[in-house]
Amino acid sequence: MENIKVKILAVDQVTHNVRSFKLEKPDGYVYTPGQATELSILKPGWETEKRPFTFTSLPGADHLEFTIKCYTDHDGVTNQLAKAVSGDVLEIGDAWGTITYKGEGIFIAGGAGVTPFIAILRSLHAQQKIGNNQLIFSNKTLQDILLREEFEHILGTNFINIITQEFTEAYHHGKIDKTFLEQNIANFDQPFYVCGPDAFTAHILGTLKSLGANAESLVFEK
Repeated sequence: MENIKVKILAVDQVTHNVRSFKLEKPDGYVYTPGQATELSILKPGWETEKRPFTFTSLPGADHLEFTIKCYTDHDGVTNQLAKAVSGDVLEIGDAWGTITYKGEGIFIAGGAGVTPFIAILRSLHAQQKIGNNQLIFSNKTLQDILLREEFEHILGTNFINIITQEFTEAYHHGKIDKTFLEQNIANFDQPFYVCGPDAFTAHILGTLKSLGANAESLVFEK
């Protein structure tokens, strides 16, 4: 499929620095929960600046949705997206990605790395197949927690938060390290879905392997 122009239908503020973009859905466009595409904003000088973003809408929806953390401290693609409004035009390509659902397990996300898991968990919830899936979600502060109410609704007590730069009685404080994983995971013989900054992902994958997780059960963007 060649690059396709899609119009922004709506922009919503999700957190202080995350926006949700609702876009037109091209006829026949197909993707699976967890996949992404290359996206660019069609403004002078930005047309060829493509970046990967994950679909957070369900494949059966009549529109596309991306939930994007916008960095406004420098003039990059997400800063331009932060200025985007309904009617602006973006360009997307084919769907791609290796993060797909492989069965009930534990999702481990760092910050905006949770985005590939949004459509997966929404899809499971819609099918009443959420089961005992868990989400362990690391953020710097409380205000950084993306879709907190929705995840609480979908997962209940299987939504586990850890905050790295702020103390709160509600959630764990610190980082996801070996001790934390040992204390919060009883079974390492199950699928693990990991996404976040490169260093975060590498650390989590290495720690899971050291705790007995099978390398073939680790799902991440390769």
